[in-house]
Amino acid sequence: MTGKIRVAVLFGGRSAEHEVSVISARSMLAAMDRERYETVMVGIAKDGRWWIAEGGAPLEESDQVLGDGALPVHLDYSGSREIAAGDIKRWGVDVVFPLLHGPYGEDGAMQGLLELADIPYVGAGVVGSAVGMDKEMMKRAFFAEGLPQLDYTVVRCSHWRRDSEGVLDELCARFSWPVFVKPASLGSSVGVSRAEDRRQLRDGIAEAARYDYKVVVEEAAIDCREVEVAILGNEEVEASTVGEIEVGSAFYDYGAKYVDNNSSLHIPARIEPNLAEEVRQMGIRAFRAVEAWGLSRVDFFVGKSDGQVYINEINTMPGFTPVSMYPKLWEASGLAYGALIDRLIELALERHEDQKGIKTSL
Repeated sequence: MTGKIRVAVLFGGRSAEHEVSVISARSMLAAMDRERYETVMVGIAKDGRWWIAEGGAPLEESDQVLGDGALPVHLDYSGSREIAAGDIKRWGVDVVFPLLHGPYGEDGAMQGLLELADIPYVGAGVVGSAVGMDKEMMKRAFFAEGLPQLDYTVVRCSHWRRDSEGVLDELCARFSWPVFVKPASLGSSVGVSRAEDRRQLRDGIAEAARYDYKVVVEEAAIDCREVEVAILGNEEVEASTVGEIEVGSAFYDYGAKYVDNNSSLHIPARIEPNLAEEVRQMGIRAFRAVEAWGLSRVDFFVGKSDGQVYINEINTMPGFTPVSMYPKLWEASGLAYGALIDRLIELALERHEDQKGIKTSL
């Protein structure tokens, strides 16, 4: 490979996390070394159409705000050219950074397309992306690894539609209040709610069911700190400093993450060094349990009084917005944003090179 590395940054996508992806892409573009990389910005609209910015420039931002309380981002495709997803091999890129969150981007679908096209890409492969995105399968992998979790169950929406009162009876008998309700395959706290009674539980399941065909209902972490660790590597894996989120609302929802700006980040987390090391090691175990590659952010609860650590979830393509924890944790660990991007691209190229030795025919 000579000259600049040609990097295609995919962003947007057919997901309720579309806006977060757009902001992540803008932050990344600003941090990339233009002497080292030539960028190809490819926006995927909510209707699934792909647009490539002519000349490698980022897609433009309009003044329009999307949705109630949504992020002030909107793609203006007027200066761009529509392309077909199948044209990806023709771009002449050296590596793809699929900076996509949620379904059709972070769940293995895009990774499968890139594998078929034989193009190096940043992040987890098909298996790791799919397991990490589906909270039910992710929790099963954590259980098999022996990682401690809070109690949970999964509600199929088909069952919910047939017998919602029966489902509520079962859930109310199983859990104490409060509980959390989440779409099984979505991130950024989209569709997540906290329920403190039967009515709120009914409303929460109905809301989560708008985004997925199954819903996770789980025990609330009472009197716990919310901490996160960033993971980086392929076969050789390292964990960052542990960070803590001090939530300024009922829970760390979409608004608290990206709109309200009323939550605080503490880096390092306000926990004992031995607990921080336990979180770091469990983060590495979780990364390997789902077969992740490249990067992940792993979220935990730590009891304030007893120090009990519970794993919450893994995010195989965490946000790269200016307020996102993943780059902040690595910056606090001595790896600046630009250097982090360099390392992720190196890991993608290394993994693709390693896979060349795998036989694909008899």
